Amino acid sequence: MGLVSMAFAFLSRKFDAVLFWLALFAIFYGTRLWLNAGFSRLLMPHEAFFYRLPNAANFLVPIPGFFYFAEAGFIGLRGRRIATFLTIPFLCISIGNLWLGNSLIFVYINNAIVITMLAALTMESIRRKQVDKDFTIVRLGILVFVAFALYDNIAGVFARFPQKEPVGFAFFLAALGYVAARRSLHRDQQFNALQKELEIARRIQTSILPPAYPQSAHFHVAARYVPMTAVAGDFYDFLITDEAQAGLLIADVSGHGVPAALIASMVKLAATSQRANAADPAQLLAGMNTVLCGNTQEQFVTAAYVYLDAESSTLRYSAAAHPPMLLLRGGDVIELTENGLMLAAFTFATYTTADYLLEPGDRLLLYTDGLLEAVNLQGEEFGSNRLHALLQETGYLPAEEASTQIISSLERWSSQSQNDDLTLLICDYQSHHPTAPTTP
Repeated sequence: MGLVSMAFAFLSRKFDAVLFWLALFAIFYGTRLWLNAGFSRLLMPHEAFFYRLPNAANFLVPIPGFFYFAEAGFIGLRGRRIATFLTIPFLCISIGNLWLGNSLIFVYINNAIVITMLAALTMESIRRKQVDKDFTIVRLGILVFVAFALYDNIAGVFARFPQKEPVGFAFFLAALGYVAARRSLHRDQQFNALQKELEIARRIQTSILPPAYPQSAHFHVAARYVPMTAVAGDFYDFLITDEAQAGLLIADVSGHGVPAALIASMVKLAATSQRANAADPAQLLAGMNTVLCGNTQEQFVTAAYVYLDAESSTLRYSAAAHPPMLLLRGGDVIELTENGLMLAAFTFATYTTADYLLEPGDRLLLYTDGLLEAVNLQGEEFGSNRLHALLQETGYLPAEEASTQIISSLERWSSQSQNDDLTLLICDYQSHHPTAPTTP
């Protein structure tokens, strides 16, 4: 029973402390029975240590038992503290028995503590008002076991009688095993239900991301989105997709998982509400900040937005506490930084727009900080210098292939675990102004 419970404790999706202490309780009790059996004594060497071992084992049995009751919630917070405290005397008398030899003093101390705790456990099980099915079964097992255990411990003070306690323990163990298995099954069912809900949430979140950027004579955009968990706090959107204009937004919500994903949905709504300001990055971010402030449960958002105009060959850029946009031009990487305060944190935040000229062949990279903060086995972050070098190395590749290779490099760097969401946008600019006719 102990070995089976131990296997389930470690092989379940999450370590089960209740099954672990039940397993130790059963193993310790089984070892105690075996050490006290006549057959085992015949196998032991004729040395003082092995004569003392059965009694020493007896004194260790209550430790995992009381921890089981505490972990299962049958003795409350105060009982948990008492169980932790009583570990000390049980260990002391067990070590004392091995060191000094068998003594009735150790037996009396052990019996006194066990009788007191079993009596308290019985009173607690009777006193408890909120009774569910599990506790009803365990309480019946407790009462049967306690009755046999009290009989043996009290009778053992006056004389030696054949032990009856193992019969009660077998009944008690069966009750504990049933409850532990039932709870473990219930947790698995809850986990499966939660996984289904997360899968639905993942599909919903994926649906709020825009489809592939439409074909354009001037702009070629590729996006990559790799969440750390089923749902994530990263977000991107294409606010403008005209033939001669593009508006690219990227955002990163603090935190991870479901809370961050919910805020990311709010970022989508906030950005959509500001489409009228899509040609003015500073005004767009200011409007988003107004919408988000007071509605994100103290979580904040970093964001960057770039507006591209092929007719004037210019870009307009603004950001809110976001990593700088990178411009690859002629093999060199240039950081474009125009940062204001994070979104959703300060109502008074203001933003400014930086204007730059675009040149044919320019490549822009927008990304979240998960790329910079990816950590390898040595605890070293990927960092901006490596990202610059990677952007240069992939400069000859089409945008889709370059974005895929960048993400693959990040995943190889942090091969053991991904500690943040990874999102990037690559935009290639090409000028296709008509060529003036030549004069013959």
